[in-house]
Amino acid sequence: MGSKIVELRVEGMDCANCAASISKYLERKGLKEVAVNFQTKEVRFAENTQLLSLEEVKKGIGKLGYTVVEEHAPPSGWTLELKLVLSALFTLPLLLDHLLMALGFHLAFLHLPLVQLLLSLPAIAIGGVHFGRSALSSLRSGVPNMDVLIWIGGVAAFLYSIAGLVLQEADYLFFETGASIFTLVFLGNWIERRAVGQTTTAIEELAALQVQTARRITPSGIVVSIDYRDIEKGFLLQVNEGDKVPADGAIRSGVVTVDESLLTGESLPLEKQAGERLFGGSLVLHGNAQLEVDAVGSASLVGQMIDLVKTAQQDKPSIQRMADRASAVFVPLVLGISLLAFLLNFFVWDLSFQKALMNSIAVLVISCPCAMGLATPTAVMVGVGRLARHGILVKGGQTLETFAHIRKIVFDKTGTLTTGQFKIQDIAYHHANHGLVNGLVYQLEKHSSHPIAQSLVEELEGRFNEADIPKLTALEEKGVGVSAQGSDGNSYRVGSRRIFSAVETGEAPSPASVFLTRNDQIMAEFYLEDDIKEDAAPTVRALQHIGIEPLIISGDHRDKTARVATLLRIKEYYAEQLPADKLHLIEQLSEEAPTAMVGDGINDAPALARATVGITLGNASQSAIQSSQIVLLNGRLDYLTKAHAICRHTVLTIRQSLQWAFAYNIIAIPLAAMGLLNPMWGALFMAFSDVVVIGNAIRLKHKFIPELGHKG
Repeated sequence: MGSKIVELRVEGMDCANCAASISKYLERKGLKEVAVNFQTKEVRFAENTQLLSLEEVKKGIGKLGYTVVEEHAPPSGWTLELKLVLSALFTLPLLLDHLLMALGFHLAFLHLPLVQLLLSLPAIAIGGVHFGRSALSSLRSGVPNMDVLIWIGGVAAFLYSIAGLVLQEADYLFFETGASIFTLVFLGNWIERRAVGQTTTAIEELAALQVQTARRITPSGIVVSIDYRDIEKGFLLQVNEGDKVPADGAIRSGVVTVDESLLTGESLPLEKQAGERLFGGSLVLHGNAQLEVDAVGSASLVGQMIDLVKTAQQDKPSIQRMADRASAVFVPLVLGISLLAFLLNFFVWDLSFQKALMNSIAVLVISCPCAMGLATPTAVMVGVGRLARHGILVKGGQTLETFAHIRKIVFDKTGTLTTGQFKIQDIAYHHANHGLVNGLVYQLEKHSSHPIAQSLVEELEGRFNEADIPKLTALEEKGVGVSAQGSDGNSYRVGSRRIFSAVETGEAPSPASVFLTRNDQIMAEFYLEDDIKEDAAPTVRALQHIGIEPLIISGDHRDKTARVATLLRIKEYYAEQLPADKLHLIEQLSEEAPTAMVGDGINDAPALARATVGITLGNASQSAIQSSQIVLLNGRLDYLTKAHAICRHTVLTIRQSLQWAFAYNIIAIPLAAMGLLNPMWGALFMAFSDVVVIGNAIRLKHKFIPELGHKG
């Protein structure tokens, strides 16, 4: 049994570097499964009280300069908004004096050094503590952040002004510079925080699907109302017309029509009856049913979707790793450039001390490593959220990037390109007792999860007398069929034509789909057909249009696989493949080019896991979500192109944001070093550089993508 996962809400995280400092601290302490998300303000880790108690974790995070919010604790009154308002209230008169001087007006009392000192003190004190704590915590963690530069810049301007006040040198007074640096960065952080909140709306939308109460049918038959947090696995719930389904489970009795569009992106209502599953959050449009709960909380489909969106940014694309390496050396590099700018300006180009110092401070406050850190997590959060709204679950940023660059997609044939609903076209009996044949196939195939087996079980039910069927023991499924020993002393086997490769029968099997043998002698041949899915051909054409090569891999007969390939105009196909053959083939293809595989997530699990990207169709089970990188909840093939389009545009957004972040710093830092930007303008530009990156990510939420249509 795995360790308990602890979730903490932590305030004070403003960027990826903040999250990295907490993550690095927890990992250094030996904790596992650490996931820190600055956007949702969550810190998650596997509890290990032998290494570190929960209280020690909270104290450690507190020492880094962040605040662990206790459950049910009243919100702190000392908010970022209040810090901004107080700082701005006292800084604005200093900025107003600057503006009036430029227009030819002079307010004499604002020129008094003591007045300037008193007006700047609130912003300096508030900003010095706020940014100083963050800067110190980042230095302790070994990941220096932007606040190191902001704090040095603001405090340097203030201390230089104090020296001017003591020496009574009016030219040394830059109180408004220090105060403005902190105030403008507060403003930028406030706008940034509000913008970052918009990137997490997918989580809020999914959380809104969780109902607050449910109607439980007690063992005595009484219906009682309970809180959703009290729902347990095995509970029997009553769901009526107009209700949201409270939890995942199987219908025990009743028939309902449900709308699962908010979960799967499937717009058409679905009719479900006894034995079929309902998912928490879906809406009952008609009918009523009794539901036996089989998954609650994080184990439910909605819970898993929320977890995937929350943890999406932990799996970083390779493009972000380059930015992370640059961010790691960014702060020391900027400090070096700032010092070099001061030395060159003062000693080489003979600028005044105060001018050289202002240029050096401008370098500190205009540089912005946060934009590089924000580019990927914000875009990934929005991209994964947009995918989730279409019922497409994607595991993290790395999968987004990889799938955007996929070159080949291998389709399993049965149940993926075809409906998987087989119909018996003909049965060639080699035994006089047709009921015995039907019953043997039924009893053997009901132990297999393959779509063909399930279809045979469904079609043959009721077409035999159970009393005539020998008792079967030693049942075994080996990927080619199912075998068993009968109570009559005979050995029975049912499966495809590959069952004959293991025996020396001398038989030359026909192209039938399924064979039944007794002691290796054919008893019957079953000829089956299934239809190609109506969205298969358009999907294949769309993939070919964007340069992705579709292939087919199947365990079915070569003639049948060739027929499907011909109808779909797929040039390359592989038939009569055992699970081991599929795995080997996927390994080869993945080595040649990035290759995705689309399958049902059960029989093809090894090949799906080995593909560059494994994609499961229409299987919302926990095992499917765990074994695949992408899950299409509604089972629609055409959602493959939607998934690829969103992934492609997400990667494009990341590239645009990173290009902006690098270009901004490459241009802005030299301009500041040359004295072409004063520190106040530098602070203003820096404060809004992050907002540009976040705004680009938010644009992805509503960006028109042709493959999605107007409602995408």
